[in-house]
Amino acid sequence: MSADSPAKTILIAEDSSVILNLTRKILELQKYKIVLAKNGGEVMKQLENNPVDCVLMDINIPIKDGMQCTREIRAHADAKINALPVIAITGNANNYSMEQFREAGVTDYLPKPLDFDALVRVVRQYVS
Repeated sequence: MSADSPAKTILIAEDSSVILNLTRKILELQKYKIVLAKNGGEVMKQLENNPVDCVLMDINIPIKDGMQCTREIRAHADAKINALPVIAITGNANNYSMEQFREAGVTDYLPKPLDFDALVRVVRQYVS
């Protein structure tokens, strides 16, 4: 990333403050700007109010789960929002098939417990 390019912004949708804070620290060390959503109800508000480059979506967030949020992102009228890479983060990926993730519009997914090297690698892959 060149010094004059603006920092890329990642929305982290995660209700566990421990995971949220760790993830945020790791990504801030990589010079990303972070926007937070503590539940599915905040995801769209944040996306509509902030230019975001990528979404890290916990599948088990309250109010609206990550699958529902991802479907809403894909259905959004604004192309800047509906084309965003959505990386699902889930502790029970076995509950969903890759097929279901794709059907919801998930771009990629990371299992919990999070491997932070993989996190950085995957985010970098979609936010270059």
